[in-house]
Amino acid sequence: MIPTILPTYNRAPLSFVKGEGSWLIEADGRRFLDLGAGIAVNALGHAHPDLVAALTEQAGRLWHTSNLFEIPHQQELADRLVEATFADTVFFTNSGTESCELAVKMARKHFHEAGQPERTGIIAFAGAFHGRSTAAIAAAGSEKMMHGFGPLMPGFTHVPWGNHDALHAAIDDTTAAILIEPVQGEGGIRPLPDQCLKGLRALCDEKGILLILDEVQCGMGRTGRLFAHEWAGVTPDIMMVAKGIGGGFPLGAVLATEPAARSMTAGTHGSTYGGNPLGCAVGCAVMRHIAEPAFLAEVTRKAALVRQRLEGLVATHPDIFSGVRGAGLMLGLECRVPNTDVARAGHAAQIITVPASDNVLRLLPPLNITDAEIAEAMTRLDTAAASLEIA
Repeated sequence: MIPTILPTYNRAPLSFVKGEGSWLIEADGRRFLDLGAGIAVNALGHAHPDLVAALTEQAGRLWHTSNLFEIPHQQELADRLVEATFADTVFFTNSGTESCELAVKMARKHFHEAGQPERTGIIAFAGAFHGRSTAAIAAAGSEKMMHGFGPLMPGFTHVPWGNHDALHAAIDDTTAAILIEPVQGEGGIRPLPDQCLKGLRALCDEKGILLILDEVQCGMGRTGRLFAHEWAGVTPDIMMVAKGIGGGFPLGAVLATEPAARSMTAGTHGSTYGGNPLGCAVGCAVMRHIAEPAFLAEVTRKAALVRQRLEGLVATHPDIFSGVRGAGLMLGLECRVPNTDVARAGHAAQIITVPASDNVLRLLPPLNITDAEIAEAMTRLDTAAASLEIA
């Protein structure tokens, strides 16, 4: 008999009932150090007092009106994002998947209105993850995600990660955009080198096509800049955002330049819940913290500390780990044993991590994790690795 919850997840046998900063408390009282942050969602940890206050205050006033009316916190959050980024305009969604849908629509609509309706193709990369809708899985091109769900949205071409020749060969007169994550998350914590991102921007400019960045996982301070592309000194035309922007509340966004977005007029897109008063109140509180230069500098400092300690962990357990990869506080441990085994050993040591492709174990802690918690995390990861060596 099928369970009452559709069994699309292989869930760990853990049930958390409370969160405090970087910690999760299990129903039986055990305290777990959370290096997953809800898959890079809880950017300020669990139950951050400013986020709780913002949500509670708004919840006592107004929950939902729909986008048929002006929403003050939505306007405030849009203004903050435009001021802090390349963007001229913002559309709010509930998730990264929804942001992907709009990014695809926006790119195709842009060229249709520009008198080039044949330009519908979008080039994406092997190992990508852009969500679970039919368009998003078509964009990713993973057989595992696509199997059994056809026919999928057409118009996506996939090239190997890092293969410049294949990328150039894939561009033709039907190409509308290139879609890429500056740091692949689900694909195994693979950062795109700055020179490659600069090259993509130049290529898009040369060919007259759009650059779409998926910063759903790597954005919102995760790499030590507000958005990861800032390290390369380039800007996209369209950017997908979600996860950390809501600090745990479902919220996403598409940021775009005026030229890329001008075709999206009244009636071309919509969302019942996107940008609702609750989500945007929390999003404003998140931005007040994460957009601060001092906060981002601390992320960079902590990232260096974590990476240094992880390199030591790899040296101590060479039969378990082979290396460290990533950027900022979006790091991956390359595993010699199945990463799922390491994650389970972590559960026994009361630490949460997130497996990814390429046999990598993701470490995505709250951005405000303390130095003492970092030290404790390394102790627990060491315990987990040692238990696998004994086994």
